[in-house]
Amino acid sequence: MSKILVFGKNGQVGWELQRSLGLVGDVVFLGRNDQDGDLSDINALTARIKAEKPEIIFNAAAYTAVDAAESHQKSAYLVNAEAVSAMAMAAKELGALLVHFSTDYVFNGEGQKPWTESDRIAPINFYGLSKAAGEKAILESGCKAYIFRTSWVYGVHGKNFMKTMIRLGKSREELGIVSDQIGAPTSAEFIADVSTWLALHHKIERPEIVNLVPSGETSWYEFACDIFANMEDHGLMVKKVKALSSAEYPTPARRPLNSRLDNSKLISMMPPNSIKDWRHYSKRVLNEILAL
Repeated sequence: MSKILVFGKNGQVGWELQRSLGLVGDVVFLGRNDQDGDLSDINALTARIKAEKPEIIFNAAAYTAVDAAESHQKSAYLVNAEAVSAMAMAAKELGALLVHFSTDYVFNGEGQKPWTESDRIAPINFYGLSKAAGEKAILESGCKAYIFRTSWVYGVHGKNFMKTMIRLGKSREELGIVSDQIGAPTSAEFIADVSTWLALHHKIERPEIVNLVPSGETSWYEFACDIFANMEDHGLMVKKVKALSSAEYPTPARRPLNSRLDNSKLISMMPPNSIKDWRHYSKRVLNEILAL
């Protein structure tokens, strides 16, 4: 049984990791409000890792407010880059495996071809820049690490696009949703299950980048339409949905138009037929949310 230390227990992925890792071994879960769980206190973070001496460290904590990161760059960089660097160095010293979650936002969003793990990164907003710096720190540390790039995360816990659509779909007469950003909605449950399986069953000795997304692709507009269609199956009436361009929905931080991530490497590492289309996971999560 492995000794495991998890940071970010109260986030979308961290909350699901509490379930997926619950019966795995000796696991310590830390959140921002727990002692030594705040990634902005790097000295305490490092000391806790060295005191626990884990075999596996899951970093599910991050500064994820994409628009706020544009005006709070110091805070975003501290959590997404400097703290990650400290984790990587501690993992290297202990010989521990670091499991870290990154993002499609490390890419510039140009073209239509799915991004592979070896494609050149070029973030177009500060959140993406800070996450790219975290990746770089792990790679340079030489520690055993999985860097899982994922996209469009949603789940039963926390704030996310699916829960916002459910709420607004019941109350607004019309919704305008961006239709020119393309990616793969990825459930936190899927991320937790797959990352847990790989951490426990697929051993590595150096940093490894893996695109951790389900199969298929869609736009935010099509994702919303799929959510609303499934809501109607539950007898809920949904209002009109209008497709918008990114230019018609400006935000403080630019979003990549092409967030497609090639998951062929992930598929080759997992048991046969274990990676399904994004709609499979979307319907499962929606049913759970509506049942609450």
